[in-house]
Amino acid sequence: MKVQKSYIDEGPTLYLVPTPIGNIKDMTYRAVEILKEVDYIYCEDTRVTKVLLSHFNINTPLLSYHSFNEETQSAEIINKLNEGLNIALVTDAGLPGISDPGYYVSKNAIDSGFKVISLPGANAALTALVASGLPSDKFYFHGFLPSKKTQRIKELKSLQDIKVSIIFYEAPHRIKKTLDDIYEVFGDREIVIAREISKKFEEYTRANISEIINQLSEVKGEIVLIVKGSKTTQLQKDLLNLSIYDHYEYYLEKGLTSKDAMKEVASDRNISKSEVYKEVLERKTRE
Repeated sequence: MKVQKSYIDEGPTLYLVPTPIGNIKDMTYRAVEILKEVDYIYCEDTRVTKVLLSHFNINTPLLSYHSFNEETQSAEIINKLNEGLNIALVTDAGLPGISDPGYYVSKNAIDSGFKVISLPGANAALTALVASGLPSDKFYFHGFLPSKKTQRIKELKSLQDIKVSIIFYEAPHRIKKTLDDIYEVFGDREIVIAREISKKFEEYTRANISEIINQLSEVKGEIVLIVKGSKTTQLQKDLLNLSIYDHYEYYLEKGLTSKDAMKEVASDRNISKSEVYKEVLERKTRE
């Protein structure tokens, strides 16, 4: 068991620092302070982060850390922590580790016995969810779907029975194809497309998938796609396509008693147990 007392225990620390997702004012006072105080800042794209640091007069040395050099740079960060230095990790926008580099070095730092502290701040997924109008008390964050259709369909099928709101990230040039595939697998559900969050042209489109697909024009900017959860699982849908008697037989084969099987069928179909009993009795009489 490992217990981290973030602000009591002393020692070198890896800070995960969120950066603005649109509006430069999304940056917190504390994030600016930490970036000024640490010994080095590792970032996803030095060109993007230099603009941010310049705006806040931050002069801390800047080094790269992205998905293509995670292993080597993670080892370098651990070496610097071993030297007693404090390190900050940022991405181009939002919170490190959420569909962006960050997990690998965080895990390595923890395994090496160092503190890892995440600062609260901007995050596109949660910002879009709470303003979406879809249920937000429980949710599933998936991030980006595969770019290839066959893989995307396979992944969507694994998600189709989730009953809570599902959050995706998507690129503007793929959004139409992704919506087509979601419609094919999930059916016509309520969705929200949140675009350019925290920027001047922020936009929320709320409708059923069928409405949006037919009217969707050219889309630009960063996109968060939120899909309402499933009301029924695929198994439940398949059972409802059976006759009442075959539905009843399914539960008998599962080992339920005749009485319990009828109860389950009635519950699944939202009908009375007497109606199920009548159908079962008539079927047995015919046989």
